[in-house]
Amino acid sequence: MSPLIIGLIVIVVLALIVVGWVIGIYNKLVRVRQHLKDSWSGVDVELKRRYDLIPNLVNAVKGYASHESETLENVIAARNQAAGNHGSPSSQARDEGMLVGALKQLAVVVEQYPNLKADSQFINLQEELSETENRIASSRRLYNGNVREMNTTVETFPSVIIAGMFNFDKAEYFEIEDAAVREAPKVEF
Repeated sequence: MSPLIIGLIVIVVLALIVVGWVIGIYNKLVRVRQHLKDSWSGVDVELKRRYDLIPNLVNAVKGYASHESETLENVIAARNQAAGNHGSPSSQARDEGMLVGALKQLAVVVEQYPNLKADSQFINLQEELSETENRIASSRRLYNGNVREMNTTVETFPSVIIAGMFNFDKAEYFEIEDAAVREAPKVEF
């Protein structure tokens, strides 16, 4: 074989290696982005479950604490704002922080009504809400883990080159800003 043919073969093999490398990194970025979307969907499902439970919880409390309408209205307003938010994870987290704060106010009201704490419907609702809060925390951990993987993949060499070429961006963590509301609301009425 002539040196020209050998040189061409080497160039073709190197080009195939580079193309294979680009395809591999691109596919990894797509896979990570899909995991990220899937995990956000899991967070969204649990948040919607919480939004569905809150009006039932408020209605159960209304029968016992009808004069506490301002607190109940604040809970519903915060729930509606959070449920209507379809923006970025950071704006969703801000609204979730307000909702958790309103739920904490509701917990203070409920403490004043021993009969309410013994009501079976209320007990079932608080158990469902507690379970939902645990699911939200779990879903949020999964989502934030996928955000970490995406951001690491997008920012590290050599995948940063491919991410830049194909417009893969960093993702936002789902974090609650206010340290006081980072914990799930206590529903041990």
